[in-house]
Amino acid sequence: MHERRFNPDNVERLDNPERRRMIPPEQVLKLLPIEGSDVILDVGAGTGYFTIPAAQMTGGTVYALDVEPRMLELLRNRVEEQGLSNIESKEGPLEAIPMPDGSVDHVIASIVLHEAEPYTQGLAEIGRVLKKGGHLLCLEWEHKVTESGPPPSHRIPSEQMEESLKEAGFELVTRQDPSDALYLMIARKI
Repeated sequence: MHERRFNPDNVERLDNPERRRMIPPEQVLKLLPIEGSDVILDVGAGTGYFTIPAAQMTGGTVYALDVEPRMLELLRNRVEEQGLSNIESKEGPLEAIPMPDGSVDHVIASIVLHEAEPYTQGLAEIGRVLKKGGHLLCLEWEHKVTESGPPPSHRIPSEQMEESLKEAGFELVTRQDPSDALYLMIARKI
């Protein structure tokens, strides 16, 4: 396993009360203009922290992409338990998303772009699969030392992310800082 990739043995970190208090998925997803049957891609979906609430907000398909098969299996079990029928899992890397160009309305990239090599390739792939006018929800670690998260050398400074989004053909719609360790950006594909 690559040193930047999340270790599935630490899955309890992905869905715990502290994270839900700091980053309530339903509230965060309201920042996206999700409508009717919009198609959503959750890259680095993990156990479905954002996938499941997104599926409850749209009648369209929510694609859950993860490079780790064990995470997708955990997600499939949760989806089955909740009786959701509009989630489709896909195995693959963020740097080569196995989906056609312009096939999704919104992309969720929650604490995953720092794992892409390079992250700008991940942004390019997100831009490729996103429809023109579609939105990206990007949640990432700020470039600083914190008690949890990856080392600073694996983090993307928020200023650098803003510039990279522009270079990848996005315009920043809004930015929030849910904590001193995290930033959240909503960007629209131009």
